[in-house]
Amino acid sequence: MGAHPPGPKGAPFIGNTHQYARDPFTFMTAVGRAYGGVARFQLADRETFMLTNPEDIEEVLVAGEKQFRKPVFGDDAVQELLGNGLLLSEGEFWRQQRKRAQPAFDPRRITSLADRMVEHTRSHIADWDDGDVVDIREEMAQLTVKIIVDAMFATTVDDDTTERIQAALEPLGARFEPDAVRFLTPNWVPTRENREFHDAVGTLEDVLDDIVAERRDGGVDDDAQDLLAIMLRATAANEIDDRVLRDELMTMLLAGHDTTALTLTYALYLLDENPAARDRLTSEVDDLLDGRPPTASDVHEMAFASRVLNEAMRLYPPVYVMFRQPRTDVKLGGYRVPEDALVMLPQWVVHRDPRFYDDPETFDPDRWAPERVRERPNYAFFPFGGGPRICIGKQFSLLEARLILGVLLQQFDLHRTSDAPLQLRPSLTMHPRDPVEMELRARYR
Repeated sequence: MGAHPPGPKGAPFIGNTHQYARDPFTFMTAVGRAYGGVARFQLADRETFMLTNPEDIEEVLVAGEKQFRKPVFGDDAVQELLGNGLLLSEGEFWRQQRKRAQPAFDPRRITSLADRMVEHTRSHIADWDDGDVVDIREEMAQLTVKIIVDAMFATTVDDDTTERIQAALEPLGARFEPDAVRFLTPNWVPTRENREFHDAVGTLEDVLDDIVAERRDGGVDDDAQDLLAIMLRATAANEIDDRVLRDELMTMLLAGHDTTALTLTYALYLLDENPAARDRLTSEVDDLLDGRPPTASDVHEMAFASRVLNEAMRLYPPVYVMFRQPRTDVKLGGYRVPEDALVMLPQWVVHRDPRFYDDPETFDPDRWAPERVRERPNYAFFPFGGGPRICIGKQFSLLEARLILGVLLQQFDLHRTSDAPLQLRPSLTMHPRDPVEMELRARYR
């Protein structure tokens, strides 16, 4: 075995940055197929090791997770946006904050939110009518914003505020698309893109400031277990300051709605592409609910819905790649990985790897039948990450997605208005590049 793993050659100074920035999905797939479970290349000035063997991924996220940290990139835009919230914080501070936030995600509390999730969904689609055409990604994003604000901040946002939030997300998404020039451009340079990014962050901060001020004016119940109440009590006790409060709320607002909205978008797209699966899921919903709204107890009986969502996250993982950085030199896949290197864990590649999935490009919800799941190694599927830093909102998101899917399919069949292939936009998460317009066909008139 050589001293370094194999990998593609790059240009002087910038390595493979242009190839990755041009199309990260194609680049990562090609590297995985050509070079196997461990590949080495260069992104900007960083030596990068891409891992696609599940046992190596598990080592990074679980067994050896204390040897790794979230990487520090030269561009500080992510830090400006999310600060020291749960997604980016490290060490003892992260552990304290994770423990502090945990009551908001207690399984019993999450279950108690189911009726409100359903109520928000029914209210959101109340004006939908047969023959209407909607951008389903935009609609799911607006809906999940309303749900996360209610569930974690114990307040509501009107349609105007929701639209302000959604408008701010566009320049944020553009700012984090891979770009070879941007890798070399500091965040403080007053480019048009940077100005729009800073303005968008300011808009979201204004929304959060209004929410916090209203809650403080109204007083915080000592027994309230929503995230905002927990963090406000911590600020009152001088355990955290207002900057930490802002960072945690910003992280929750963005991460708490985006991935669920995208999962639902891709699931509905795939169901339209696969009518037999759509009809099977619709039958499951009809047989189980018989016209009534779904409840928390119903989701345990929605077996096919769960398979559909897993398959959507396999083919179109909203978080399509993760990065870690070793704290010291480590050994992965038989190779030495230096402490200043990037370790890339690409869900996009692993989830479509023919070593773990027959016909990996095919939409097949039944690959999530228990007997087939047992045939695959751990971490051949990791849409929520894994180990101690697994997404704190995983159970919340899965409950929410099944309930929303149940409500939608009770009332409508949704059909894409275009046959054009789905084009993807890489950013912090993986978005459709164009609107996903779908025609609503009422199931009962």
